[in-house]
Amino acid sequence: MSTSGTAASSDHQGHGKQALLPLAIGAMGVVFGDIGTSPLYAMKEVFVGHHPLTVDPLRVFGVLSLVFWTMMIVVTLKYVSVVMRADNRGEGGSMALYALISRQLGQDSSTRYLALLGVLATALFFGDCIITPAISVLSAVEGLTTVDSRLEQLVLPLAMALIIALFLLQARGTARVGALFGPVMLVYFTTLAVLGCLKIADNPAVLEALNPLHAARFVLDNPGLAFLALGSIVLAVTGAEALYADMGHFGSKPIRAAWLFFVFPALMLNYLGQGALLLAEPAAAANPFYLMAPESLRLPLVILATLATVIASQSVISGAFSVAQQAIQLGFLPRMKIVHTSASAFGQIYIPAVNWALLVLVALLVLGFRTSSNLAAAYGIAVTGTMLITTFMIAVPILKIWRWNKWLAWPLIMLLAIVDIAYFASNIIKIPDGGWFPLLVGLFTFTGLTTWSRGRALMQERLRESSMPIELFIKSAAKAATRVPGTAVFMTTSAVGVPAALIHNLKHNKILHERIMLLTVAIDEVPYVSDEDRIGVRDLGNGFYRILIRYGFMQEIDIPAVLRTVENCGPRLKMMETSFFLSRQTLLASDKPGMALWREHLFAWMMRNAESAMDFFKLPTNRVVELGSQVEI
Repeated sequence: MSTSGTAASSDHQGHGKQALLPLAIGAMGVVFGDIGTSPLYAMKEVFVGHHPLTVDPLRVFGVLSLVFWTMMIVVTLKYVSVVMRADNRGEGGSMALYALISRQLGQDSSTRYLALLGVLATALFFGDCIITPAISVLSAVEGLTTVDSRLEQLVLPLAMALIIALFLLQARGTARVGALFGPVMLVYFTTLAVLGCLKIADNPAVLEALNPLHAARFVLDNPGLAFLALGSIVLAVTGAEALYADMGHFGSKPIRAAWLFFVFPALMLNYLGQGALLLAEPAAAANPFYLMAPESLRLPLVILATLATVIASQSVISGAFSVAQQAIQLGFLPRMKIVHTSASAFGQIYIPAVNWALLVLVALLVLGFRTSSNLAAAYGIAVTGTMLITTFMIAVPILKIWRWNKWLAWPLIMLLAIVDIAYFASNIIKIPDGGWFPLLVGLFTFTGLTTWSRGRALMQERLRESSMPIELFIKSAAKAATRVPGTAVFMTTSAVGVPAALIHNLKHNKILHERIMLLTVAIDEVPYVSDEDRIGVRDLGNGFYRILIRYGFMQEIDIPAVLRTVENCGPRLKMMETSFFLSRQTLLASDKPGMALWREHLFAWMMRNAESAMDFFKLPTNRVVELGSQVEI
């Protein structure tokens, strides 16, 4: 996922020039919020969840060993050591990984399959964005029952109130609150470590669980039960994908440092402490996280944990905004209203349509499942699916871009794949118990993403088929038509041919402006395009110019601001002497080959509900002319 903060590449923001410690502390708030709240429910779900284990030394030691080695393989080895090497100009995440591979290897059949995998991972991510706030907030608030059992009736209303407040505050942005994320999570992780150490001191033998033989004994003792337990054990690493997705916010070095030297030790100490508690008091399995603390400190711990879960939820919600923005820029989602909530932090964005959709789905999830244990049954399948896809995708850079030695590369890929497949398979059995929900969300999202991408390609193809060469148009019409003062900017998705709006304008108004700019906005498969590479101008003669403006998929589009800087095409542009012409296509579903009829209707609906090009490109409202046309797809 990609979260709030300054969303930029390392080079773009100069991470290398900033102190490592402040960035590492900041990363604790944004990057590690999700995985950091896993101790609230992971061990509890293993021993009292849908497939509970008996609390005895064999299983406690086995589970702790699996947790440790899962963290070592999935988080430390896979994400921290390997995947984070595959940055696209500093940015990470499935979309950025696909863009990196596509740029390095070009477009062929293999990269097209990778595009589908990247889109699928993005779709599953949105399922994760719904479950994470629900389970995190519920698990934290449920800690009230360890303070006083009579408070149980307050859990659900309080969780709903917190979730609604969280989404209502999104429009205000998190620039100010975000500064507090790191310090709060620093206190939280320190508390995790201290609680764990206190319990380990009571039973130091629990440290033996780090030996992988305990995991092996547990699996060999009852393979079927161990397989079922994996579905709960994986909850300990949910949020690991954030290390890669949020690289652009802080850079790889601070994230690695924070994980290796603070977050990982704190988490593992807490899990070991919970294990020591269970060995001494098996009944504590009902809520081992809170029962580690003395009774007098449980209420402050509930408050701290609730703050941590709100931060984790905020991070994942902001991540949904960032991923949605990337998908829009890369052509997988229609234009949506994007509000920048901070003048200094570029990554602080708010997308109302995404925000309200998430609120509705999270609220339905909380009201439908009611407890964190029930939600745990739905949690994990989206995350493990994303992790498995990442393994398949990272194999391409390892083998084809970095060209690692095959005797190192293939064993590594096989190890990661075996672990991911095992955890994904163990989560498949959760489908009847709630795992269907993130899969259903992922299916709808995947359908929407692929339909929009395919529909746009078909529409552009149909427009090119009906378009005439610009050279022929200039020769036949430019000299014959009456020329009027001023500049006309015709927005076009294709860098060849004549825009439909230009033809319709000439047909109906019988005039052409003195200067005509055929403007195409292209989104490159890199996060950022420098100002020096932004603009391309080609003089077509007779006052016609073809202009290409390039952006990265993480950049905000502002056409008037760029046009004011355009050179080599006559005098500088004056907005009050410029008219912008847009083509508004009315799509007609047809039986032409390309997409199924229902997908054509879906694409047409998405087209109708997309934000207007005028608002998206920030065009002056009093200088825009829209001309309609019909297109069959």
